[in-house]
Amino acid sequence: MFPSVTLNNGVEMPCLGLGVYAPNHNSEVQQAVEWALEAGCRLIDTAAAYKNEREVADALQVAGLPRHEVFITTKVWNDDQGYDQTLRAFDQSLGKLRLDVVDLYLIHWPEGNKRRETWRALEKIYADGRARAIGVSNYYQPHLNELLEEATVTPAVNQVEFSPYCYLPDVLAYCRDKNIQPEGYAPLVRGEKQNDPRLVALAEKYGKTTYQLLVRWSLQHTVITIPKSVNRERIRENFDVLDFTIAEEDMNEMNTFYDNTRIATDPRDIP
Repeated sequence: MFPSVTLNNGVEMPCLGLGVYAPNHNSEVQQAVEWALEAGCRLIDTAAAYKNEREVADALQVAGLPRHEVFITTKVWNDDQGYDQTLRAFDQSLGKLRLDVVDLYLIHWPEGNKRRETWRALEKIYADGRARAIGVSNYYQPHLNELLEEATVTPAVNQVEFSPYCYLPDVLAYCRDKNIQPEGYAPLVRGEKQNDPRLVALAEKYGKTTYQLLVRWSLQHTVITIPKSVNRERIRENFDVLDFTIAEEDMNEMNTFYDNTRIATDPRDIP
């Protein structure tokens, strides 16, 4: 089994999971989740916007694992933000996932002027025991400062884009200071950096693929990591990262790769 971390409310969350953002491959998501669970993965990260919560539910049914063994995250989309709208969106997500309780519910983006009301809805969902933990996604310091001014529950998780090419140590430091667990998506940069000569050289040193090196780098920053793939062998490779450790000097070198390469919007552009 993969290692886990304890969130600020005592809930245990796996450190390594499967992201299922796959807009052109939703027909393959069920199979990908089945393969991931077969490989030992116990964290599945979906969202209402991905339109594949039903496929995740189907995979869970096929796998037949005890409910408590699999950690399920989903998110409320921008169009559904607001207090009542979020509560309705959450009910819809639970229905598609065929669950009574989700393990982690996130605000997908700090968009618009409804995010405070959205967080209030998440706090109600949490208080009612319908989500074991609540958090945010794509929040940087200004958005978190705004939220924490009024929140009665500190977010358990902040999910942000995270790779050596999108490495902002001040965001990690802020989250840790506030006892918010960082989680990183797009650790593989959608393959854009797989041929970076610096990365290739380090991967050869460790006898691993460049993708495995990227996943391991993220884990060694104590960031929950959710690489995405719908390819069986790639899924297995992405999870085969616990038998080596990147040396400190190589971690430090990878920390210098930052060039603000992103696959999603930069939260610093969101007021």
